[in-house]
Amino acid sequence: MRYKKEQLLLEHLMKRAIPVLMILVLVGASLVFAEEKCESVDKKSIKIEGFISKSYRKQRKQVFQEFGEIGSTRVALRVYPMGETSKVIAVGRCVPVYIAQHIIKKSMQYSTGVESLVQQQFIHTHWMGVGVTMFDEPSQQIVSAEQVQQLLQQDLSDEEFHKLYRKMSIPNELTPYFGLQVPNVKIAKPN
Repeated sequence: MRYKKEQLLLEHLMKRAIPVLMILVLVGASLVFAEEKCESVDKKSIKIEGFISKSYRKQRKQVFQEFGEIGSTRVALRVYPMGETSKVIAVGRCVPVYIAQHIIKKSMQYSTGVESLVQQQFIHTHWMGVGVTMFDEPSQQIVSAEQVQQLLQQDLSDEEFHKLYRKMSIPNELTPYFGLQVPNVKIAKPN
């Protein structure tokens, strides 16, 4: 009889304890990943993906070399097959400022410009997107030419650049959806 009561008590505790422990492990694991430090570009290079304008199709090898001349990068660009490239730039949080600024300048030269920034919370840490079309409009924020020039200031440190980028890339609270203005579900709070 006593054995049966202990067994019932143990089963009851297991039913309650396992879900609680699982939640604690998941929350603890997510906090660990959120505080992950950036690896140096010597250990992990920056991947640059996206599109250049079709008008540079014949010079593409030279253009791709120009994107990668800064070093510590892997360039995987393609020529946009039709019309103009997207005017979107995405910068991961571990991209050094000198690489980010170089790529932004080159993308302004070889694609149709920079008019939107993608939130860093949606981007891999060591990744940059040039003229990318994989992000929908609610995850982007339109920026002015003056704001892009602020990002290109030579005296910015890595931390200042990314703080400014995160501030500029927070999308609007409301987003157009079939002619209506609805709450934007793609807003991620900056760290």
